[in-house]
Amino acid sequence: MTRVVDARLTVDGTTRELPLERSTVGNDGVSVTTLLKDTGLVTVDPGFMNTAACESSITYIDGDAGILRYRGYPIEQLAEKSTFLEVAYLLIHGELPSDELLNALNNRVARHMHVHEGIKSFLEAFPRDAHPMAVLAGATSALSTFYPESVGRDEPEIELATVQLLAKTATVIAYLQRRVTGGELIEPRKGGAYVDEFMRIGFSGADGELDIDPTIRRALDLLLILHADHEQNCSTSTVRIVGSSQANIYAAVSAGIGALSGPLHGGANEAALSMFDKIKADGDTVEQFVAKVKDKAEGARLMGFGHRVYKSYDPRGAVVKNVANSVLSELGGNDETFQMAQELEEIALSDEYFIERKLYPNVDFYTGLLYSAMGFPRQMFTPLFALGRMPGWIAHYREMMDDPRTKIGRPRQIYTGEVERDYVAIDQR
Repeated sequence: MTRVVDARLTVDGTTRELPLERSTVGNDGVSVTTLLKDTGLVTVDPGFMNTAACESSITYIDGDAGILRYRGYPIEQLAEKSTFLEVAYLLIHGELPSDELLNALNNRVARHMHVHEGIKSFLEAFPRDAHPMAVLAGATSALSTFYPESVGRDEPEIELATVQLLAKTATVIAYLQRRVTGGELIEPRKGGAYVDEFMRIGFSGADGELDIDPTIRRALDLLLILHADHEQNCSTSTVRIVGSSQANIYAAVSAGIGALSGPLHGGANEAALSMFDKIKADGDTVEQFVAKVKDKAEGARLMGFGHRVYKSYDPRGAVVKNVANSVLSELGGNDETFQMAQELEEIALSDEYFIERKLYPNVDFYTGLLYSAMGFPRQMFTPLFALGRMPGWIAHYREMMDDPRTKIGRPRQIYTGEVERDYVAIDQR
């Protein structure tokens, strides 16, 4: 049988065959798994810009065409027609649920939203001004100690941990909202809808009652959908590499929360809102600010534009813009900032400086405006991102654990330090 050669690599006059790994859509991959063994060479790819560390069937992105699909479903359709828990089921289990399955998930998650008294004490032990992301990472890791029956790799344990993470991290984040705003913690109620109960725990008065604006409810549900997964981003890759050591899912997700906390990842929406504050504080017009950006003036940083993957308009950004328009129009919040955002976007989309650099608005450009209008303090923006991304982290952890090709993550390096030195006694240095 003749073997089909997919690719060849020539090094020092010697040619080696490298097989291709085929995708269903998008980029195929050249397999270099035997390169070190065969040649003594490794590939160099800072930031993993061109490295596929796994196969995945969860999310597909075409950055040039502005395409994002969860399990094959376009994000635009899911944003219009679906709910966050339905999307969570889709990401984790691979198919859209029946009405019966979705109700079962909602009911099970609702039953598990109560958190152990020890978790509440854990939260209270942190300073009031501690950043919520640091507290969330610690609390998520601690869940494994309070619920040891969900720690393990068997199917029932993973299923229970899945529900625990969806349910209890929502309550923890709602509690963090109350801590930031000075409210006392209140108990979850069994049987409530996921987003409604999250908002009630986070925003209600001491009596636990909250009249939820339907526009706000839908906007928050949609934002969670848009953040639910985004392929092999920094935090998801972190979840996978930590999980590859067979660390439990709580430890892996806690590590992902740590990765998300960085301003280049989950903190970008807060940075975008701060950019508008600076424009106003400096007394600049949007045109003057754009001129400073183009001149690379000190302190003039364009936030909420450009993306590591998307080289056209972020499809999530287009959805968020429409939602921001309706929500902010109804609530009358941040009108000045929203107008500035629209003006800045209009300039950027028509200015050759931004077009040549493919600096299009991304999902973070408008989300900060929305969260602020809903009443969330800025330090809560990234925890809300984490709440949305939870199904994606869970789905990738589960997919990785079921993949027989999974190996413990261990990148190589190009060593550039001293070759060999003899130890010198301290009195001779």
